Amino acid sequence: MFCDTSFFYACLDPKDENHDEAEVLAARAAESKTLLCTTWDIIGETVTLLRYRASFPLALTFLDEVKPALRVVPYGDRVRGESERIFRRFGKDHRLSLCHAVSYVVVTTILGNMVSLAFDRDFRALGLPVIPEREG
Repeated sequence: MFCDTSFFYACLDPKDENHDEAEVLAARAAESKTLLCTTWDIIGETVTLLRYRASFPLALTFLDEVKPALRVVPYGDRVRGESERIFRRFGKDHRLSLCHAVSYVVVTTILGNMVSLAFDRDFRALGLPVIPEREG
């Protein structure tokens, strides 16, 4: 499964509104030995968000305990170029970050539309398969 910042953040910050659900999803993934994938962009975004909104120790917990268990998907200039095209195409009408555009391209081209763990509406807006399934 591909993991977004919104999932990682919810797992680690007990104050996040999705924390309990994220912990359940993380436990299920661990029990089933599900491979969790992400990009270096999401790692950077997660560490930054944890540092700014939660705490430095929580950011280090992510780096020390979560990151080592992840498969960081490598990509090159073709993905970067396509990500920029996606951002330019959809960024005006959707609240889309360049990191989301990279995730979209990685999930659709490298990972074969792998299901994503995300609480972020942007993943759904891009048409990616997402858990948890929600409307809106």
